[in-house]
Amino acid sequence: MRGVSGRVWIGTSGWRYRNWRGEFYPDGLPQRRELEYLSRRLGSVEINGSFYSLQKPEFYRRWHDETPPEFLFAVKGGRFVTHMKRLRDVGVPLANFFASGVLALGDKLGPVLWQLPPTVPYDQDLLADFFDLLPRDTAAAAVLAAAHDERLTGRALTEAPVERPVRHALEVRHPSFVDPTLPGFLRGHGIGLVTASAARDWPYLEDVTADFVYVRLHGETELYASGYTDEELDRWAARIDGWTAAGFDVHAYFDNDMKVRAPFDAMGLLERLGVR
Repeated sequence: MRGVSGRVWIGTSGWRYRNWRGEFYPDGLPQRRELEYLSRRLGSVEINGSFYSLQKPEFYRRWHDETPPEFLFAVKGGRFVTHMKRLRDVGVPLANFFASGVLALGDKLGPVLWQLPPTVPYDQDLLADFFDLLPRDTAAAAVLAAAHDERLTGRALTEAPVERPVRHALEVRHPSFVDPTLPGFLRGHGIGLVTASAARDWPYLEDVTADFVYVRLHGETELYASGYTDEELDRWAARIDGWTAAGFDVHAYFDNDMKVRAPFDAMGLLERLGVR
């Protein structure tokens, strides 16, 4: 057992969804104030726009400034790295990702999520090479960012305003990851293993492989759509209580956004955990 209770951050995967307007966001709320509104009700959010394209430093600065002091952002790594390059020859793409403004989050930078597609199998050599490239603190991330290519010229951020550790989490979807060697392998590299709840045959894994736990809740019965019942939220609250009692920080993000369940389920889980 670890000596100190862990902390909890509960949020949603993304926040800018048209169908949330008038359901979660009040009618008439300007789009530019949606993150501000969400951040007064939840303690964290997973930035998912960074998965689809390189963002800009001014975006990250604005997101930092619009949220309360204790708010935390998880950042989803680019699909160019995970889905297109499939983790191969990604030194420059990683530099571009970190140069795109991630460091502007400063003291609000939480874990970086690397979501692998279902077509990438368990390959220790490939993963080890990738993990060796990942910066483990913001100083190292700034050094890596400085190696960006010409696409970031004139719009790169290569300085870290705050020195802090950078945690990394891996979400896997190929069945070959159900392997007894995986937990020890990830522990050896200090990489967190994502526990994913989803209405798909993706691996469901609860091994704790770092000093934090990362949970993604995609919908138990309908992917990205179905809400979590009271009983399911009770069970997740009990799991999270167990992890934090053992001293692990927990980051949990609801990705069931299609029917506007994500923010309400996140608030329901926070209420059960007694977290303000």
